Amino acid sequence: MGAVAINNERNGVYAVVAITKHGVEIARRLGGALVGADVYYTEKFARGDEAEHGIRLFSGNVKTLLPELFARYDGLICIISLGAAVRMIAPLLKDKKTDPAVVVIDDKGEHVISVLSGHLGGANELTRRVAAILGARPVITTASDVQQTIAVDLFGREFGWEWESDDNLTPVSAAVVNEEPVAIVQESGEPNWWPAGRPLPKNIIVYGSIAEALSARPTAALVVTHRLLAPKEEAILQNGVLYRPKVIALGIGCNRGTSADEIEAVIRETLNELRFSLKSVKAVCTIDLKKDEQGLLEVVNKYRWKLVAYTPEELNTVPIEAPSETVFRYTGAHGVSEPAAKLYSGADRMALVKKKSGNVTISVALIDHRRRKESEPCDGLSSLRQEAEPAKRL
Repeated sequence: MGAVAINNERNGVYAVVAITKHGVEIARRLGGALVGADVYYTEKFARGDEAEHGIRLFSGNVKTLLPELFARYDGLICIISLGAAVRMIAPLLKDKKTDPAVVVIDDKGEHVISVLSGHLGGANELTRRVAAILGARPVITTASDVQQTIAVDLFGREFGWEWESDDNLTPVSAAVVNEEPVAIVQESGEPNWWPAGRPLPKNIIVYGSIAEALSARPTAALVVTHRLLAPKEEAILQNGVLYRPKVIALGIGCNRGTSADEIEAVIRETLNELRFSLKSVKAVCTIDLKKDEQGLLEVVNKYRWKLVAYTPEELNTVPIEAPSETVFRYTGAHGVSEPAAKLYSGADRMALVKKKSGNVTISVALIDHRRRKESEPCDGLSSLRQEAEPAKRL
């Protein structure tokens, strides 16, 4: 008989799977202590209280159950021998960017082993959490974790940074763990990407500019910027990874009924003129009268940007360079795009004060995390006033 789950609905983000008497004990323990864990074990060891605790029973070979769990959960925690687990998941592997985390625990609960998707899938962190619950030893073999150096594929991930391309992740990671010279150039984004109090590995050097890094001829590079690189700078990416921090606040005003296509076109055109990356946009900011504007909602949903709406009273607290009596007459605010971008970013100086294009008005501001206090959140209103790039009028 094939393996059959009692409940096909996923409640948590992790599936804990056990097939032995001792494994069931461990699974039940994790089910009560690990947030987001759904427990599965063979009906042979049913105790009668499984429905009460939301535990799923299955019959037959666990091998027939794993493909379903592999596809549905962010992580699998298998209380099965390492060899058996590897053989069962091998046919299911697709890509490290999409495969779930897989963690294996021995039958006595003494070792928790990160098996698959240690970085991108979160198996290494899950291994540490499970080991802490069980009082077990975490076994992690990823070189960057073992050597306590930068994990290139996770660099800035907690802040939402995105790669421009993953083509060089492997060779750059190799340079990091092999202690070859690696340059870091950061022009924008959160500065606290390395644990405070711990020195950077000696082979990793932070440079003040791309030109300075290129002069040093490093083996590899990590570049963090919202800018589109100039042709003479692109040599840094021959063996480099470009990260896009979320630092751009777009202030948007538009006429009622403006299409998503027009709004998106203005955004793309404006960012190209500024030589800024679309991937570095963090939020679209506007007046609360526009919070239900269909075209605007379609654009922010497409790119998964935040939509931040302010009242006219909030917008009027911000000094602006280009107030409009027409806008005030219709909205009660002296401006929309400029003060909205300023409010969200905390910037005094705008990258773009204001541009009118068809039915859309756009302003652009940059969040400068170097000027923020560590305890201050990056979102919402800010009393800090920061210097961004010199304002441009397009």
